[in-house]
Amino acid sequence: MFRDRQEAGEQLGHELLASQLRKPVVLALPRGGLPVAAAVARVLDAPLDLLIVRKVGAPGNPELAVAAIVDGDPPDVVINREIVEAYSLSDDELAALIKMERPELERRRQLYRGSTGPRSLAGRTAVLVDDGAATGTTMKVALRAIKRRGPLQTVVAIPVAPSDALATIEQEADKIVCLSTPGRFLALGYHYLSFPQLTDDDVIEVLRCAAEERRLRHPSK
Repeated sequence: MFRDRQEAGEQLGHELLASQLRKPVVLALPRGGLPVAAAVARVLDAPLDLLIVRKVGAPGNPELAVAAIVDGDPPDVVINREIVEAYSLSDDELAALIKMERPELERRRQLYRGSTGPRSLAGRTAVLVDDGAATGTTMKVALRAIKRRGPLQTVVAIPVAPSDALATIEQEADKIVCLSTPGRFLALGYHYLSFPQLTDDDVIEVLRCAAEERRLRHPSK
């Protein structure tokens, strides 16, 4: 069990140090993944960025993703063909579902990033971080989008996940670092002593602190 997200991130960062990753960029899945990723980036002395993913739910079952939109320039749309076929969705129906979710993705992008675009991953190691993975499906679609951006390698770093979620992630990631794989995986919050729900303001504050700390470490950059 982890004390909080920051402690989990520090432990992940030290595990990743041993891998001697080439030119890492740490990508957080907000909101919950950001404090973990900020700690990872601090240990690795690596840039921190966000990867904003918006799930597109199936009709009548919003928790089941038929697709996902991943922030980028332009945004990437990753489609879950098996679910689309299971619901017999036409191209027009799928497009309408995707269109419904774009405003929230754009709202978060504007709020978290402002006019700043995603950091380039070309020729760098993309380290994707969250505070855990219950199913691995969000990580899977995020990795598919990341691969289109030309990284040297994709690495997933998570504090805790069940073995079946790791099996899902392994289909896309080059490397996985997971600190805990409990035989009985409960809700994610059960694996932390402190696991508050984070707000948009929390995200903005963590990003601000991380950027200021990096400026102090590297004043010439």
